Amino acid sequence: MAKYSQQFKLEVVQNYLSNKNDDGFRKTANKYKLDRATIRQWVAIYQTLGEDGLKPQSHRITYSTEFKLKVVLKILNDGLSLIDALRFFKLKEVETLSTWLRKYQAHGIDGLKSKPKGRPKQMPKPQRPRIKTSQEDRNKTQEQLLEELAYLRAEVAYLKKRRALSEAQRTGKSRTATAARFISELRQSYQLRHLLRTSEMARSTYFYHEQQSKREDKYSDLKQQIKAIYHKHKGRYGYRRITLALKNLGFTINHKCVQRLMQSMQLRSCIRAVKYRSYKGKIGKIANNVLQRQFKADKPNQKWVTDVTEFNVRGEKLYLSPIMDLFNGEIIAFQLQRRPLFGLVKDMLKDAIAKLSPNDKPIIHSDQGWQYQMRFYQQQLQQHGLIQSMSRKGNCLDNASMESFFGILKSECFYGEEFKSVEELEQTVKEYIHYYNHERIKVKLKGLSPVEYRTQSLKAA
Repeated sequence: MAKYSQQFKLEVVQNYLSNKNDDGFRKTANKYKLDRATIRQWVAIYQTLGEDGLKPQSHRITYSTEFKLKVVLKILNDGLSLIDALRFFKLKEVETLSTWLRKYQAHGIDGLKSKPKGRPKQMPKPQRPRIKTSQEDRNKTQEQLLEELAYLRAEVAYLKKRRALSEAQRTGKSRTATAARFISELRQSYQLRHLLRTSEMARSTYFYHEQQSKREDKYSDLKQQIKAIYHKHKGRYGYRRITLALKNLGFTINHKCVQRLMQSMQLRSCIRAVKYRSYKGKIGKIANNVLQRQFKADKPNQKWVTDVTEFNVRGEKLYLSPIMDLFNGEIIAFQLQRRPLFGLVKDMLKDAIAKLSPNDKPIIHSDQGWQYQMRFYQQQLQQHGLIQSMSRKGNCLDNASMESFFGILKSECFYGEEFKSVEELEQTVKEYIHYYNHERIKVKLKGLSPVEYRTQSLKAA
């Protein structure tokens, strides 16, 4: 039986369409306790096939190898998303497309071929495993076997506990002390000699840690002070600033000790929000760092840099993908979208290439974001003679020019401003980029704007 009925799917889709202009995916997902990907899939099916497309399939549909190959090549060559391909081929299941794509990338066209039904004609008969016993095992007494069984049971119980030994790093305790605590917890059910044998711990070592655990914690007062400072500042202080606060109160303490005590109490400072990172691929497998931080260009359309940055307005995201000419810092082309899909980069690249003359073959440099590793993106660069260059993984200085532009953009038209909607921000960014290209002068461009500098250099040439 299908998990969701046609009536339920239709209700979800209609709810989204009624709230489409007011963050419909988020509101619909929260209302029906569904993930957004499922809702996007149902909406795409409804818009392509109508209400009949939402009916549960009564039987499994079989597709030919040729059709599967056609779908996969369309996705790879044209840069289609799975939802776009779903609409284009009028299919119902995104998971099916994902499976075809994964099998094709792993095994080629052979991965798309259907497997023959039924069991193989010559199925080897399963053979029962034969348990071999040595003469020594057969000669063991019942007491010896019971002793060995007791040890094995203790070993299994300890090994299950041992999986939590990573806790020693989190609590600040040594691994030996943590192992001794595990042994103490298991002594009620298993003999001590078996537990010491499986943990390879000396008897004296175990009893030493047993006595240490019963002693009064000498850092109890210090821990209370750390907790008080931590909660007073609402978790904003890390171990370095808490160490300074303790010294101001008269405590003489090393910052490493404070760090260890905070770890044992599981106190962590507030972590800044993670920024958007587009990298999802393999390190250094697509293109070399051809640019090598040589950010100066002698003429227009010689060296380009590109990247993607994220804006957040009242919980809604806006993504900007520009291309900058390093000759004069001009933004050659850019695209703005609500989601970081491949179309954001694809459309930007198309606009930029359209502005090139037949003799222009610039280097285009980016980070190792997944968009720049797409097959379609690389094909477009090769087709028009552009040279692809990529930063080293995790090194933003390799693309410092574009990072600098993002910093200027956000400082001058985003930070400190209040935007009522993403649409308002989008219009502001478009106006700023026009201002940046045509009006904003630069010292290194002899007091000219990027467009004025390019125009002057072309006249001089």
